[in-house]
Amino acid sequence: MSRVLAFLGGHATWVLFLGVFLGLALPGLAELARPLLAPAVAVLLTATLVRVDWQVMMMHARRPWVTGLVTVWLLLGCPLLMTALLEFAPLPPSLFMALVLMAAAPPILSAAPIALMLGLDGALAVVVGLTATLLTPLTVPPLALALLGLSLDISVMDFMLRLAAIIAGSFLAAFAIRRVLGGERLSRIAGHVDGLVVVVMLVFAVAIMDGVTETLLRDPATVGLWLLAAFVANPALQFLGTLAFCWLGRRAALTVGLVSGNCNMGLLLAAFPPGTDFDIVLYFAVAQLPMYMLPALLAPFYRRLLGPPESAESSSVKTG
Repeated sequence: MSRVLAFLGGHATWVLFLGVFLGLALPGLAELARPLLAPAVAVLLTATLVRVDWQVMMMHARRPWVTGLVTVWLLLGCPLLMTALLEFAPLPPSLFMALVLMAAAPPILSAAPIALMLGLDGALAVVVGLTATLLTPLTVPPLALALLGLSLDISVMDFMLRLAAIIAGSFLAAFAIRRVLGGERLSRIAGHVDGLVVVVMLVFAVAIMDGVTETLLRDPATVGLWLLAAFVANPALQFLGTLAFCWLGRRAALTVGLVSGNCNMGLLLAAFPPGTDFDIVLYFAVAQLPMYMLPALLAPFYRRLLGPPESAESSSVKTG
């Protein structure tokens, strides 16, 4: 098992690239994996917190103005900019709504391990990702109503308490694991932890594809258009996020770009009112494909800009 995890961790980007098609090729497996989405959130966050350098994470937390600016960009700047860019585009209404909601969502929790795989700042991705996730109940409902006229069935306090419970539990579990294993042993098993992260991300990739294969066979034109939109929107938000924060330095700016384009749309599914347009839910599913495929495709680009992950300056992959 340890060899399998080490292999997965060492080839993470391409394993995720290929693994995302499992849910499409095996719709029965996607249906079986669907109930694992919720517990996988906690496992993924715990594994990420075990892997990143807590000292670097605390350094980012002690710079609240940077975290605050990035969070404002993620939760307000991205959806407002997306709305302005698409205002006069000849898009189906459901696709327009899906793209704006995507931009309004916080980063996926797996953005941090993806950042680590690419040699970016995983600690920065964790800090801004957790901050944005906790504030999402305060921003998404009013934005959805103001920009789209969509009323989300969500209790702000209940939502924040659920998210806080997941985050607090993951922090406690990660703290205990780090104390038991110690820094030296964590350094030795870093590849195995990366492999575990890949396994959990594969569960996500498979489970979120539940129902997509059936729709693809029934209406391939819609799925194709939605997929094209996802492959444009994700890198476009990444580019804009990197450009907006280029003053932070290349590595941090690329990290902000990564979390800008990889949005946690699954977090919004629970808040959707009954009868929400299925095409919006469909977009949320197919938009997972660029999240899992682009890291492998863009890895050479990141290496050219930053050097190999292990030699990136001030790497946040340390376990001390």
